[in-house]
Amino acid sequence: MEILRVNGPNKLTPARSIPAVLKLLRCLFGGFNILLWLGALASVLSYLIEYRETANETNKENLFLGLVLAIVVTITGFFAFYQEMSSSRIMESFAQMIPPRAKVIRDGCVKGMDSADVVIGDVVLLKGGDRIPADIRILTASGFKVMGRIAMLTSRVSPGKTPIAKEITHFIWIISVIAFIIGGVFFVVSLLLRYTFLEALVFLIGIIVANVPEGITATVTVCLTLTAVRMRKKNCLVKKLEGVETLGSTSIICSDKTGTLTQNRMTVTHLWVNGEVEAAMSQDRSCVLVDSGALANEKTFIGGKGSLLRCASLCSNADFMQASDRSTKASQREARGDASEVAILRYCETVCGDVRAYRQLYPKVCEIPFNSTNKYQVSIHKTPARRYLLVMKGAPEKILTCCSTVFINGAEIEINKNVKESFKQTYEFLGGLGERVLGFCDLELDQEKYGADYKFTSETPNFPLTGLRFLGLIAMIDPPRPAVPHAVRLCKSAGIKRLDKPTNKLMKCTQLKRVCKLAAVQAEKVVMVTGDHPITAQAIARQVHIIEQGCDVAMLVSETDKIPNFDGEKNGKTMRARGIVIHGERLRYLSEDQLDYITANVDQVVFARTSPAQKLQIVETFQRAGGVVAVTGDGVNDAPALRKADIGIAMGIAGTDVSKEAADMILLDDNFASIVTGVEEGRIIFDNLKKSIAYTLTSNIPGEWPAISIAYEEAESDIMKRPPRNSERDKLVNARLMNFSYLQIGVMQAASAFMTYFFIMGFHGFLPSHLIYLRKQWDNKNINDLEDSFGQQWTYQSRKELEHCCHGAFFYSIVVVQWADLIISKTRYNSLVTQGMSNMVLNEGLVFTTILASVLLFTPYVNEVFLLTPIRLEYALVSLPFAFLIFAYDEMRKFLCRKYPDGWMYHETFY
Repeated sequence: MEILRVNGPNKLTPARSIPAVLKLLRCLFGGFNILLWLGALASVLSYLIEYRETANETNKENLFLGLVLAIVVTITGFFAFYQEMSSSRIMESFAQMIPPRAKVIRDGCVKGMDSADVVIGDVVLLKGGDRIPADIRILTASGFKVMGRIAMLTSRVSPGKTPIAKEITHFIWIISVIAFIIGGVFFVVSLLLRYTFLEALVFLIGIIVANVPEGITATVTVCLTLTAVRMRKKNCLVKKLEGVETLGSTSIICSDKTGTLTQNRMTVTHLWVNGEVEAAMSQDRSCVLVDSGALANEKTFIGGKGSLLRCASLCSNADFMQASDRSTKASQREARGDASEVAILRYCETVCGDVRAYRQLYPKVCEIPFNSTNKYQVSIHKTPARRYLLVMKGAPEKILTCCSTVFINGAEIEINKNVKESFKQTYEFLGGLGERVLGFCDLELDQEKYGADYKFTSETPNFPLTGLRFLGLIAMIDPPRPAVPHAVRLCKSAGIKRLDKPTNKLMKCTQLKRVCKLAAVQAEKVVMVTGDHPITAQAIARQVHIIEQGCDVAMLVSETDKIPNFDGEKNGKTMRARGIVIHGERLRYLSEDQLDYITANVDQVVFARTSPAQKLQIVETFQRAGGVVAVTGDGVNDAPALRKADIGIAMGIAGTDVSKEAADMILLDDNFASIVTGVEEGRIIFDNLKKSIAYTLTSNIPGEWPAISIAYEEAESDIMKRPPRNSERDKLVNARLMNFSYLQIGVMQAASAFMTYFFIMGFHGFLPSHLIYLRKQWDNKNINDLEDSFGQQWTYQSRKELEHCCHGAFFYSIVVVQWADLIISKTRYNSLVTQGMSNMVLNEGLVFTTILASVLLFTPYVNEVFLLTPIRLEYALVSLPFAFLIFAYDEMRKFLCRKYPDGWMYHETFY
C-alpha cells in the first residue's frame, strides 16, 4: 500500500476527448442546422434591404422570421448537445462497470485485484486472453505461437457499418432529395411570380427545413441510450450504442455452449477405466494420493484408476485460490482455471486428498498448453524417483491416436479393434448424455535417454508424443441453464418463415446464393458453435431445443461423409431434413457453395470441434447469405468471430479480456436468455424509431418533445412474433411510411388546417373563390378599401389582423391534429385500446405541446413576434372532427391489418 501511495495508481492518462465547446458548435452548426442559420440570415437581410428602401414603413415579418429561426436552431442545438453529453456520461459509466483485473503474487499469495492497484514488485500471472496490466518483464513463458496467430487473425477483421447507421444514412438521403426537389420547385416558382431573390431563398430554406426533421439525431440518441440503460438492468452491458439496434435486427445467433447455454458448473460424473464405466462417487477414498503429507507409495498407481487420477491431477493448471483453507469442501472452494480443469481438480481433491501437496512431489518441468489446433495438453513432471513422467489430456479421439497401449487392471494391452470399438461405444454413450469427455494417457520416459539434467523444450518438442499409454476417460456434466430452452424457443418463434427449395440437387452458384439470401433473412436461427465432440454437442443442443426432440439429424464428421439431400416429398408435401451436426474436420473440406447450401436449407445447425478460423468462416457464411449475425464467446479463440460478427457478445464472468475487447456487448450474467432480452429491446428501438419518424415527418417545432417521447413507448404484443428484419427490404423509412405520413395522415392534417383557414376567411366575408389571385392586392399597403365577397371594405391593417388570426387558428389546428397523430403513432399494429396510455413521457409531451401553443397564441408581444393573434372558441373547434377522423381511420387500418395479415391493407399501409 505504501508503494501504491508513493507511485500512484497503475493507470494510463486517458486520451483527450473532444472539448465540450466543439461538441456544442457541432450541434449548433452541423448537418441541416446550417440551413436554418442561412434562412435566418436571408430573412434579416431581406428586412434590412426593405428597411433601407422604405424606411419606417418596413414590414417586420422577415425580421421576426429570422429571429424565430435563430431561436429554434439554438434551442434544438442545445437540446442535441445535452442529449449527446448525457449519452456520453452513461456510456462512460458503463465502461467503468467492468474495470480491468489482474492476478498477481504478492506476499507469497495469489491475489486478484484491479489493474490500477498493481505495484512495482508484484509478480503478474497471465493466461491466454488476459490484458497485460502494466510494463512487465517476462520471467517464464510458453505457447505464444498459436495465440499470436489468433491475434493476427483478429486484427485482420474489420467490423462493417451497423444496420442502424446504414438506415439513418438511407433516411437522410431520401429526405434530403425530397426536400431539395420541393424547395427548388418553390424557389423557381417564387422567382417566376416576381418575388425578390432573398424572398425566394427564404421560401427555399423554409421548405427544406419543413421537410427535414432536425430532431432525428436527438431522437435516435435518446432511443439508443434509453435502451442501453434498460438492457444494463437486464445484465446486458452495451459498449457501442449502435449495437443496441443491431441485436434487434439479428437473424442468426451463433452461440458458444459452455457458460452461455450451460451453467459453467462442470461436475465429474463418470469415469471409463479398466474397460468399464463407473459413476464418479465423491465419497470414494480408494485412491489417496497423499495421506497426511506423507509420500504415497508408487505402487498405489499400479491400478488403472489411480494412474488416471494421477494424470488428471498433474496435467492441469487449475488451482484453489486459498490452498490453506482445506476445511471447506472442495466443491465450495474458490478455484481458478478452465471450467473442466476446475471440475477435475475438485473431484481429485475430494477423492484423493491434497492435490497441491501431491503436485509439489511431482514438479512440472515442461508443458505444451492446450490449443484448438492440437486439442491436447502435455506436461512433464519429475517423479520422487528422479525419473520423468509425461502426462497428456485432451479430445479423446486425439488422445487415442497418440497411444499404442491401454492400461487395464494393472496390465498394458496393445490397442486393437476390440479396444477401439469399446472406446467408441463408451465415448458415444457418455457424449449422448450431454457430457463433456476428456481422454488421459501417460508415459514414463526412459531414464537413460531422459536423464536428470535433460532440457525439455515445448516449442519444438524433444520428447515423444506418440506410443503413449491410454488410461481412460473422465466425463463431466455442465447442466443447461433453466431459462435457455424457453429463450431458444422464443427466438425460433420470432417469425420463422423458411423457403421451400426448388430442387433436390446442389444448385448452381447464382441461384444458390439468391435462394440462400432469401432464406437466411426470413428466419431467426440459433446455431451452436462449440469445441465439444459432435455427439456431446448434439445432446446439449437437443436439451436446449436448438435441435428439436425427435428431429432427424445428419452427421458430417469425416471427409467421406456426403452432404445429405435436404429436400424431399412425403405424402405429396414438401419436407426438409431438420438438423445437421458438422465436425470441424469435415467443415475444412466443404466448399463455399456447399456451406451456403447447408446453412440455407437446415433450420437446426450445430458446429463441433471448430477452430478460431472456422468460427470466423461460419460467421462469414451467414453474412454472405444476408443474415445479421450475433456471436457469443468467452475465449481467445472466439475473438476473430466476435469482431467480424454484426454484433459480438462476450461473457462478463467467464470471458477473457480479449473477448470483451473484441465484443460490442457484454453479458454480465453469462446467460443466453439475456441475449433474447436484448433482441427484444433492439426490435423495440427500430419499432419506436419508425413511429417517431412517421410522426416527425408531419410535425412542427412543438412536436419535438412528443417525437422523442415515443422512444419511451413499450413493446407491442407481436414484437417477438415478427420475422427478423430484412435489412435490404425493411428500411427504417420506406415507401409505405412516406405514403402513410404524407399522403394519408399528412393530407388529413392539411385538410384540417386549410378548412380552419377557409372557415375564418369565409366567416369574415372572403369566400374561397374570392381568394384566388388576391395576394397582390392583399399585401398592397396603399389599398385600404379592398372589398370582400359581400362588398365590405377592408383596410390594410384590418386585413393583416385577419391574416394573423388565420395564422393562429391554422397553427392551433395543426397542433390539435398532431395530438391525434402522436397518439396513433404509439402503435403500428396493436389497437390503442390494447396499448393504453401508460407512457407518461408522451402524456407530458401532449401537455407540453398544448401549453407551448397556448403561450405562443395568447401571450402579448410573444404572439406578435410569431405573427399570431388569439383565436375564438369556434375557430378552435373546426379541427376536432379531423382529429377524430385520424384516430378512427388509423384504428380501422390497424384492425384490418390484424384481421387480414396477407391482405391489401397490410401490404399497402403497414409501414
